[in-house]
Amino acid sequence: MSKPESLSLAANCFHCGLPIPQGARYLVEIEEHKHSLCCAGCQAVAQAIVANQLTDFYKFRTDISSRPEDLIPEQLRDLQVYDSLDLQRSFVRETAGSVREASLILEGIVCAACVWLNEHHVKQLPGVLDFRINYSTHRASLRWDSQQLKLSQVLTAITEIGYHAHPFDPGRLESLQKKEKSAALRRIAVAGLGMMQVMMVAAAMYIGAASDMDLQMRHFLRWISLVMTVPVVFYSARVFFQSAWRDLRRGRFGMDVPVSIGIGIAFIASVWATLTGGGEVYFDSVTMFTFFLLTGRYLEMNARHKAGQVAEALVRLMPATATLLLEGQQTVVPVSQLRRGDRVLIKPGEVVPADGLVLEGMSSTNEALLTGESLPCRKAEGDQLVGGTVNIESPLILQVSQVGDHTVLAAIIRLLERAQAEKPELARLAEQVSSRFVPLILLTATAVFLYWYQHEPNQAFWIALSVLVITCPCAFSLATPTALTAATGLLTSKGVLTTRGHALETLARIDELILDKTGTLTYGQLAVVDLKCLGEMQEQACKQLAAGLEQASEHPVGKAIAALSPQPYHLAQLSSESGRGVQGYWQGICYRLGTASFVAELTQTALPASKGNETLYSQVYLGSTHGWLAQLSLADQLRAGAKPAIQELTSLGIKISLLSGDQPAVVQAIAEQVGITKAWGGQLPADKLAYLQALQAEGKVVAMVGDGVNDAPVLAGAAVSIAMGSGSQLAQASADMVLLSENLQQLPFAIKTSRRMQTIIKQNFAWTIAYNLLAIPLAATGWVAPWMAAIGMSASSLIVVLNSLRLKQF
Repeated sequence: MSKPESLSLAANCFHCGLPIPQGARYLVEIEEHKHSLCCAGCQAVAQAIVANQLTDFYKFRTDISSRPEDLIPEQLRDLQVYDSLDLQRSFVRETAGSVREASLILEGIVCAACVWLNEHHVKQLPGVLDFRINYSTHRASLRWDSQQLKLSQVLTAITEIGYHAHPFDPGRLESLQKKEKSAALRRIAVAGLGMMQVMMVAAAMYIGAASDMDLQMRHFLRWISLVMTVPVVFYSARVFFQSAWRDLRRGRFGMDVPVSIGIGIAFIASVWATLTGGGEVYFDSVTMFTFFLLTGRYLEMNARHKAGQVAEALVRLMPATATLLLEGQQTVVPVSQLRRGDRVLIKPGEVVPADGLVLEGMSSTNEALLTGESLPCRKAEGDQLVGGTVNIESPLILQVSQVGDHTVLAAIIRLLERAQAEKPELARLAEQVSSRFVPLILLTATAVFLYWYQHEPNQAFWIALSVLVITCPCAFSLATPTALTAATGLLTSKGVLTTRGHALETLARIDELILDKTGTLTYGQLAVVDLKCLGEMQEQACKQLAAGLEQASEHPVGKAIAALSPQPYHLAQLSSESGRGVQGYWQGICYRLGTASFVAELTQTALPASKGNETLYSQVYLGSTHGWLAQLSLADQLRAGAKPAIQELTSLGIKISLLSGDQPAVVQAIAEQVGITKAWGGQLPADKLAYLQALQAEGKVVAMVGDGVNDAPVLAGAAVSIAMGSGSQLAQASADMVLLSENLQQLPFAIKTSRRMQTIIKQNFAWTIAYNLLAIPLAATGWVAPWMAAIGMSASSLIVVLNSLRLKQF
C-alpha cells in the first residue's frame, strides 16, 4: 500500500479507485490516517474492514481491481453468502410478511457480560425486532425485518464487536463445542506446565533468600521465570484480555475486566522488577492464578454443555439421509432434498425423516424424546408420523407432508429455544447486580490498595489483586440461566415443553388451577361406552352391523361407531341423511342407524323404555324393518391418569376448578369421577375469562390448562397458560407451556420441578452473597493470596452450576 494521500490531494476513492464526485465527503480512518471515499457504500465496506481488523486487505493489494467482488475481503464476502434465499431456506423461517426468524450460534461467549453486550448491540440495529442468546448453549434467536436489514449486516455487526455468529447447524454446534474444549485444554496445559516450572524456580528462590544465594543467581532465576511466564500470559491468559478489551471498547465493565487488570498489573510489575533488578517478582502467583481460573472455567463450560443436552438431543433427532421411493426405485437422498408429496421408505430401526402420513405398512414408533412417553405407539395406514421418532418393528412407507423448519420437531425446538433465551425476572435482576458489581469491585480494590500502601506497601498490590479476583460476579450471572436450562431440559424429556422464560418462575407460585374438560380432562374424542341389545340379535352382530353402516363416515360419531368392530358387515346401497343417520342393506334387509325418530320411521314401532342415563351420554339407535336392535351410548372418555393427577395437585395445596361449555350434568359427572369440587358447565369463553379475572382480583396466581382452541382468551389472561400437545396447539404456540405427552400426571411434576428450580436459584443467590460477604473481608485483610482467590472464584461459579444440575436428577 502506498503512502496515504492527504485529503486535499485525493482525487480517487481509496477503496474502489473511482473518481470522487465534487462535494462528496466520505472518510475512513486507518492507522491514524484519514482516507477519502467516493460514496456511502464504499465507506460502509471500509468501516467494516477496519472494524473486523482486516486492514491487511489494503496493505497487501497490489492495485485496485475493477471487479466488485475483489473490493471486499473474503471474510466479509463469506457473511454475504447468508443473504442467499436458497441458503436461508435451511435455517430461516418466514413468520409474517417480511419478518424472518433464524437460529444462530455465537463464538467467543465467555460470560454473561458477553451475552448482554451482543444482545444490546444487535437490538440497536434498525430492523432487528428481537435478539436473545442462551448463555448455556451459546445459541441465539434472531427476528428481523428483511426489508430493512439483511442477515449479513447482523452477522457483520456481531463480528464488529469481536464475536462470530453462524447459522445454527447441529453438526457445527458439536464441532464448535469440541473446538472450544480443545482450545481450553491447550490453554490449561500451557498454564499448568508454566506454573509447575515457575513454581520450582520460585521454590529455589525462596530457599535461596534464606541461605546464601548470590545476587547474580537470583537475577538469572528471575529471567528464567519471566521466560516461562510469557507463554502463560500471552497465550493462556489471552482469552481474559480479549474479553476485557471487547467490554471496555463498548464502555462496559465485564467480568474479565478485574481478572485482566490483576494479571496484567502483576505481570508488568514483575517484568519491571526483573529489568531493574529491584523489588519483588510474582511470576508464580500469575501462573498459578491463570491455571486455576482456566481450570474452573473449563469445568463450568462442561457443566453448561451438560445442561443444554436435551435441546441438543432434540436437534440431532432428525437423520441426515432418507430412502426416497421414485418410480419403484430406492434412492438414498439428503433429508434437506425431501419435498411435500414424496414417498419415503422407513425401515425398522430408522428415524422418521419428516412429518407425514403412513401410506403402507403397520408398525410401532418410539416417541419418547418428543413426548416423554416410553410405550411404543401403533401406526397403521392413514396415521400421522412425526419426524424424529423411531420406527421399531416393520417397514413403513411415508408420504411427506412437512419438511425442514415446518415439522413438529422444528416447532418444539424453536419453542424450547425461546424459553431458554427469554430471561425471567430473577435473571434480569442478576444481570443488573453483576453489571453494577464490577465497578464496585474496582473501587473497593482501589480503596484497599490505598489503605495497605500507607501501612505495608509491599503487600498493597497483592491484597488489592486478591480483592479484584475473589469477588468476580460470575456466580451471580450463572445462578439463574443454568437452573432454568436444566429445568426446561428435564421437563422437555418428560413431555412438558416450556415455551416462555417466565413460565417456570410463575408456575412455582400458582395457587389456583383452572381446567377445561373436553380435550383436557377428556380425550376430546367420542367413544361407544355402552351398547344395549333391544331385540333378539346378539351384541357382536349388532356391532358388526353398526360398524358396517358407518364405514365411510367422517363424522366424529360415525368414526367412534366404525371402531366397534375390526370385521364389519359390508352393506349395500348405503345412504345418509344429514343430522339424522345412515341406511343400508344387508342380506336383503334394510337397516338404519341414527336418531330415535329416524329409526322409528323404519321399525314402525315405539322405542322401548331406556335404562341409560340419557342426560350424560349421546344416544344412537340401530333398527331394521323387523324392529329395534340396539341402543348405543357415546361419551367423551376420561384421560388415563386424570384422577391421580388431580389428587397430587390438591396435595400440593393448589385449588382446582373445572370449567366447560358442555352440559352441566356431564361436567358434574366428570368432576365427581376425578375429585374436583368446583365445577361449572355451560361456560362460554367470556364466562371462563370472567371467572379467571375474579380470582385474580382476589390476589390469586392462576394457571389455565386448555386445548388452546376455544380457550384462547382464558389462556392469554392466565399467569401461566398450559396447552395440550396436539399438532394444532403446537402450531399456534400461544401458550407458555405445552403438554406434549398429554399426560396429566406431568402437571404436578412440572409444578414440583418449578418450585425446586426456584429453591435452587435462591440457594445459588444465597451462596454467592454469603461467599462475597465472607471473601471480601478475608481478601481485604490479607488472609487470601491471589492464587487462593482464583480457586475461590472458580469454585464459587462451579458450585452454582453443579447445584443447578441437581435438577436433572430431580
